[in-house]
Amino acid sequence: MGEFDFSGRTVLVVGGSSGIGNGIAQAFAARGAEVHVWGTRPGAGDYAAAEGSDLTGLHYVRLDVADAAAIDRYRPPFSRLDVLVLAQGIVIYKRGEFKTEAFRRVVEVNLTSLMSCAAKFHHMLAATKGALIIISSTAAFHATRGNPAYNASKSGAVGLTRSLAQAWAADGIRVNGIAPGLVATKLTTVTTDDPQRLAGALERIPLGRLGTPSDIAGAALFLASPLAGYIVGQTLVVDGGLVL
Repeated sequence: MGEFDFSGRTVLVVGGSSGIGNGIAQAFAARGAEVHVWGTRPGAGDYAAAEGSDLTGLHYVRLDVADAAAIDRYRPPFSRLDVLVLAQGIVIYKRGEFKTEAFRRVVEVNLTSLMSCAAKFHHMLAATKGALIIISSTAAFHATRGNPAYNASKSGAVGLTRSLAQAWAADGIRVNGIAPGLVATKLTTVTTDDPQRLAGALERIPLGRLGTPSDIAGAALFLASPLAGYIVGQTLVVDGGLVL
């Protein structure tokens, strides 16, 4: 597998229990990595394949990333870390994000926890000259009328990617990001389960289809590989042309 052989490498995917994060976790595992994932449910058995989850071969831990103290208390079962993928994310529909409490919750999970996780594992990534990959969204590049917190948090994630990349490059850590477009996951069912909304969304995607977790996983493998060894601080848009 050459540059995409991750045998002997350790990967942690925060939010790797389902959706995009799970697709990324499985892609690294398929290429030889020891992969650990964090999720919110009590155990791996609480996730179903019908929800787009496959935790086969992955090491699962329950952890609420909105709890900074819990992240700080976490003691990893691995002694090295080569790749950290931050794929956690929530969204609140029906204009719930216009309420301060809900807005704060979304920002805590989608933005603040990125910094908490990154800081937690900085020393391990520095030791291996590893890669940090932050999953944001194409929502960072356009308005999302009903979801101000989601938009603000994902815009912040792009800025955080640039700033951490500049700050940590001297430590040998390459920080980059991925901005997925419309990917079929449980977070996007408000669109994918509505034929009219789905048809409208597909009209705006030049490739004419939804993205898949595997599409995003390919970008993550690239950014973690030696092929991306001179790429720092970039957020790679993977959206089938949606933002064009």
